[in-house]
Amino acid sequence: MAPMTQPPVIPVSHQGSSAVGGTSSQATIWVLAGKAQDAFNLALAQKRPWAELVDRTQLAKPESFSEAITRTRKNWYYFRINYSLVLAGVVALSLIFNPGALFFLLALFAAWVYLYLIRSEPIVIYGRTFSEREVLLGMSLFTIIMIFMTSVGSILITALLIGGAICSAHGAYRVPDDLFLDEQETTGGFLSFLTSGNGVPQVMSHV
Repeated sequence: MAPMTQPPVIPVSHQGSSAVGGTSSQATIWVLAGKAQDAFNLALAQKRPWAELVDRTQLAKPESFSEAITRTRKNWYYFRINYSLVLAGVVALSLIFNPGALFFLLALFAAWVYLYLIRSEPIVIYGRTFSEREVLLGMSLFTIIMIFMTSVGSILITALLIGGAICSAHGAYRVPDDLFLDEQETTGGFLSFLTSGNGVPQVMSHV
């Protein structure tokens, strides 16, 4: 009787599951990027005319500190998109005049793009495979440490403070009497444009 031969063992590789995990992670990133673009387009649609923002006939010195606070609050709600663009412009100018910080941020951005949009294989260091959560946590900690342990953090904070001071001064000196602000928009908050598109108008009935 001939001896029974065992069937050959077929090696099983788990690389496919890792690739599938990386692909799903990239798909999630693209979905989030699409939602962010939609929110950005919605925000730009709510931008007020710049001529209305720089109208010199509406500028007047506030009579008291409380009046300045009230003006600033109303103007921040009404011109929130314009003020956001002003802040972004001040930050961009500060980075242009500091090319080292700009290059550093571009390098960080390129690293994030490679890890989450280009990379298809898992990261293996000294034989250890890192999960997507570990990569995200590591990159987040590395980004925070590198920004705030270098001059980049001080440059960004200074630019935001200067931009905030400019917007606050404009908000305190601009008379908001000609601005139309309903109660829902006033209580919506600075980032209310992110959810304003999903709002459903309320119908009031009198019995």
